[in-house]
Amino acid sequence: MRPVERVALRARFGLIQAARVGWYASQSYSGTRLAARVGQDLPPVPKPVIEAEAGVPDRAVLLSYVRDLLLRDLENIENGLYPYPRDEPGGLAGLVKRRRLYLADLPNIIRRRATRSHQEIEREASGRPRYYMQNFHFQTDGWMSEESAALYETQVETLFLGAAAAMRRQALVPIADLVRARDQRHMRHLDVASGSGAFLRDVRRAFPRLNIIASDLSEPYVAMARGAIGSRHGSGAIVAAAENLPFADGAFDLVTNIYLFHELPPKVRPLVAAEIARAVAPGGRVVIVDSLQTGDTPELDGLLELFPQLFHEPYYRSYLTTDIAGLFTDAGLSLESMWPAFVSKVFVFRKPQGG
Repeated sequence: MRPVERVALRARFGLIQAARVGWYASQSYSGTRLAARVGQDLPPVPKPVIEAEAGVPDRAVLLSYVRDLLLRDLENIENGLYPYPRDEPGGLAGLVKRRRLYLADLPNIIRRRATRSHQEIEREASGRPRYYMQNFHFQTDGWMSEESAALYETQVETLFLGAAAAMRRQALVPIADLVRARDQRHMRHLDVASGSGAFLRDVRRAFPRLNIIASDLSEPYVAMARGAIGSRHGSGAIVAAAENLPFADGAFDLVTNIYLFHELPPKVRPLVAAEIARAVAPGGRVVIVDSLQTGDTPELDGLLELFPQLFHEPYYRSYLTTDIAGLFTDAGLSLESMWPAFVSKVFVFRKPQGG
């Protein structure tokens, strides 16, 4: 990249990312004010109890972590690991539409939080696990509607001040390293618990010839993930449980999973780790992105304690002290690297040859 191109890229990236962070920070502020008004007529929510020595960091501290993450994101782009991001489908009009939907639905979330209502999902005889059929985050419809799928990403970006996409993109770094050594046209990638497919949009743009299979337990979310992948031959999306993947042993060169393990019951986590390890081929890679855990970044420990007290995250506390790397090494994988990314953490595992 020539110096003038680098300067132009940095200026463009800085302006757009600053605007995104400002947009989602203002959306968070608007949501907080709305929640205060709505909450006046609801039962009081217990005051959070924080034991971490550093307490809960203020917004200035959080924004400093966001800045560091975005600088790392920019460095990866400059180094050619992945292309310049397109984080907002639909542009400004899409942002405005999603903001309106977010604020319109927020009173429902505030009501559930105040009344501790998190079992509003009909548990139909669908074969889905019991733990899955609830209102995680107190969100409307849980995972089980098109409206939920359309709202999910803007809810997450608002929570993390516009940094969610950049945290997910950290997973592209080890994928770029793997793809560099192989012909991506002959590689198979499985993304477990794909959600609405936001991560897969970045994967498809970075590695357009990669054969991608998305899996999730929600039909509406699978439909969105299918749209993110596109119609490339050899790619697709299916409804499947992470603890019972319908694939042959060693069927994939790469398996990824973004933000699932903190939403799994403790007894299910090793089952999912074992299934992921089974599905990846010898010599293949597994890339996991999930929440930070206690002690990873001590200054943020109070924030991790706060999260499950504000939102319905029934399995998050146990996640904070679970040896996630150990679940995968017990399943036969070796840990290659691990690093924090704001309030997320990236794990990279390899399946030994002959494993």
